[in-house]
Amino acid sequence: MNNPSFKYLLPLVSKPSRYLGNEVNSIHKDLDKVDVRIALAFPDVYEVGMSHQGLHILYHILNSIPRVAAERVYAPWIDMEKLLRERGLPLSSLEYMLNMMDLAGIPIWAAERDESFPLVIAGGPCVFNPEAVADFLDAVLIGDGEEAFPEMVERYRNWKLRGCEGGKLRLLRSLAEIKGVYVPSFFDVYYNKDNTVREIRPKYDDYPKVEKRIVADLNTVPYPDMPIVPFMEIVHDRVTLEVTRGCTRGCRFCQAGMIYRPTRERTPEKIQEIAEKALRSTGYEDLSLLSLSTGDYSCISDLLANLMDRYSDERIAISLPSMRVDTMTPELISEIKRVRKTGFTMAPEAGSERLRDVINKGITEEDLLKSAQQVFEAGWESIKLYFMIGLPTETDEDLMAIAELSGKALKIARKAGGKNVTASVATFVPKPHTPFQWEEQIGLNETRRRHDLLRRELKKNRVTFKWHEPAMSELEGVFARGDRRLSKVIARAFELGCRFDGWGEVFRFNLWQRAFEDCGIDPLFYLRKRVMEETLPWDHIDSGVSKKYQKLEAKRSYDVVFTPDCRYDECTGCGLCDFKTIKNRIGEGEIRRRPRPLLKPGQILAMRRIRLTYSKMEDARFLGHLELASVFARAVRRAGIPVRYSAGFHPAPKITFSPPISLGMESLEEFADIEIEGYMASDEARDRLNLQLPEGIRIERAIDVPMASPAVTSAVTKADYEIKWSGVGGQGSGISKDFMEKEMFLFKKERTGKEYDIRPLIEQLDSVDNKILMTIKSGTEGGIKPGELMQTLFGLGNEETKLLRIVKTRTYL
Repeated sequence: MNNPSFKYLLPLVSKPSRYLGNEVNSIHKDLDKVDVRIALAFPDVYEVGMSHQGLHILYHILNSIPRVAAERVYAPWIDMEKLLRERGLPLSSLEYMLNMMDLAGIPIWAAERDESFPLVIAGGPCVFNPEAVADFLDAVLIGDGEEAFPEMVERYRNWKLRGCEGGKLRLLRSLAEIKGVYVPSFFDVYYNKDNTVREIRPKYDDYPKVEKRIVADLNTVPYPDMPIVPFMEIVHDRVTLEVTRGCTRGCRFCQAGMIYRPTRERTPEKIQEIAEKALRSTGYEDLSLLSLSTGDYSCISDLLANLMDRYSDERIAISLPSMRVDTMTPELISEIKRVRKTGFTMAPEAGSERLRDVINKGITEEDLLKSAQQVFEAGWESIKLYFMIGLPTETDEDLMAIAELSGKALKIARKAGGKNVTASVATFVPKPHTPFQWEEQIGLNETRRRHDLLRRELKKNRVTFKWHEPAMSELEGVFARGDRRLSKVIARAFELGCRFDGWGEVFRFNLWQRAFEDCGIDPLFYLRKRVMEETLPWDHIDSGVSKKYQKLEAKRSYDVVFTPDCRYDECTGCGLCDFKTIKNRIGEGEIRRRPRPLLKPGQILAMRRIRLTYSKMEDARFLGHLELASVFARAVRRAGIPVRYSAGFHPAPKITFSPPISLGMESLEEFADIEIEGYMASDEARDRLNLQLPEGIRIERAIDVPMASPAVTSAVTKADYEIKWSGVGGQGSGISKDFMEKEMFLFKKERTGKEYDIRPLIEQLDSVDNKILMTIKSGTEGGIKPGELMQTLFGLGNEETKLLRIVKTRTYL
């Protein structure tokens, strides 16, 4: 969202680094030299969207195509949206879908957009039933996008170069020829009197349904090895490397396990190659091996051991975010903890073994408790157990089993030195293309009753209880299995002001209830149990797993019959594979073992401290102190500077900074101390870092200082400031003079309500040529910031104060 037209608004929003753009590894093309511009839009805030790996993959692939530019768009948070609307500014590439289009001046309904408007395309797992939003979309990509989306771009480019011949209809007909592309307007939907779907009728005989697009071999498609490094902390703030796509374990509730089939592994050689490049290009200190079940990766033990041998001395942690209980071995746990103990979550899904058999989970209580014991004995203090409530055939006895299992895990924790077990509970939402797609979802009242039961039982066992908001789960259930009539509900909710409904602090269920009422639609209709003969709203979307197989699996769930994993057993007959191109692919290959670098006998690395003097100007002024520390730490890694690390649970690079300045303030002179091991000339460290630091931050000097010298965090005695303010005029000089002549001046801190005499802290205050110049001493208590002083002396309002351009011109040590 690197748009100069609204940069002046950044001092007025809560997290300005969301909107900066120009991150490390971001790509900037000359837009006058491209034929196709693509806005990759994620319907949530920056820190959520930047954590979505699919977006990174498409950004990397599309920008590798000549004459194509892909940029990113994220949802502005509520404060920024308000400012954009008040000032009539459009959303541009670096919120939700309708708000995003509306802010950009694009009609929300596909039927109202001709070829003069951008084409609106959706993708991802949610669009395996896109019907609730189908009327907003021109096209939908069903399945893997690495090969299909570039094909769509090429069709669009050719259509544009031919002068948009045939209009939008010709373009959509061309796109529909690509396997995996769904054009909603090419299907008409008819309903029965009881509101069920009667028929989904294609408009063209050669386009009766849409088949999922599958990348047969992940090793043949590009993967981002120079991912974008954000300035702010995001949800998944690390290198994320997809080792496997697809899972054939066959959990009957799991949509991802059905729609991402078959299992396709990257080779260990490819994984190691991507990991090396990505870590070097980003400076990240964490590497996450991504999969629906990472422990099922065929070479996981050797791969993890090799990665830890390679990176543990650099304090790079390796995490396996999705591990089935029955794949957690003592060897894997031992490797994971070598650098730092990342969070540990286990997903029993159900409390009783009977119910786990119903959902085809395939793990026993013995498996669960054995894994918990191994985790606690390895040094973890807490674990989270994830459960669902409302699963088919669930009884109160199954709920009691959640409390019993969690209590047993806590007893194991206490014996092994652990402290806490958290039971995290979400309401089961039946999903399309799964054996449970016909099941009923429990309502709000029943959900709350089950929560109350669990809360009482878990409290007896002293287990921490967390739960997902029931009203959010109800809405998720409605739209997960919804039809096209829901589009008017979404549009109405948008008109009523619904935004960021996944964020509890702004979720307003009452507005959604009003939207359903205004549209004459009963949301509970979509939570009901379906009969298997019913036409489902997504029946024209082919996930590759046959409906016959889903019905069989639904029956087997009630018969409590286990279905094995076809990776290790015979084919279960889901109907997806052709066993030639489309099949399970195991990532066999060579694991290149690298010995851990060791010091020679008697060798001791020298320790030194380098003091950096740096400036923080322009857009860098919108980086908070923690963001600045992260920027420096990752720049140090990319620069190859041998920084020292702290000991303990979370090793951190030994970099300390002079006291933080206010967000939005610029500075010509800040200080940072870096402790290093071994020898590197201070000038070399300066030059290396300047190549890696973002625009606006530049190291001016680097000198060696004694290890015993005072920490820079407490060494600052005072600072000079220059403030540009158009309202200085004649009053500035008079007010400044009056203040300096006072012996005492009481200032009341807004946050604490306490009053302090700030006069002794102000060494200089003057006005020269529309500028206010001041020197402020550091105070141990009751200090004052330049903006606060301006507001107090000159009567500025909050917004005017935030918009002041304040520059720290000198810092005294």
